[in-house]
Order: sequence, then C-alpha cells, then structure tokens
Amino acid sequence: MIVVVGLIIAFVLVLILSNRRTRACRWRADRRQDREGESCFNCMTCGAQVFTSTGKPPLDCVANTPKS
Repeated sequence: MIVVVGLIIAFVLVLILSNRRTRACRWRADRRQDREGESCFNCMTCGAQVFTSTGKPPLDCVANTPKS
C-alpha cells in the first residue's frame, strides 16, 4: 500500500514539475558542429537544430516555431 501511494505521488510530481514546452523534445549535443561560444543541439524527435550560448539544451521546442 505504501509503495502504491509513493508511486502515485512521484507520478504527480513529475507531471507538475516537467516542462511541457519541451516534453516531446529529445535534445542531443553535437559537439562537431559547435561554434565559437555556442553549443549545437539536435532534437531527435523533430530534427530541429539549435545553437545555445549556455552550453545547455534549449528550454523551448522549436519544431513549430516559424523561421524568420
């Protein structure tokens, strides 16, 4: 009984704390394409390629973002 309650609490916490904007994204670093001061990341789900200056994956999904 305690295990079931713990699993339910863990599931609810994951839903609350997960970032819905990138839920479907699976970012992978591509160090071969890094630029000066920018890290390259490719999304394995939609194929988007993004460069970030923080060295961390993007916080937002760019699959449906119009290109300018």
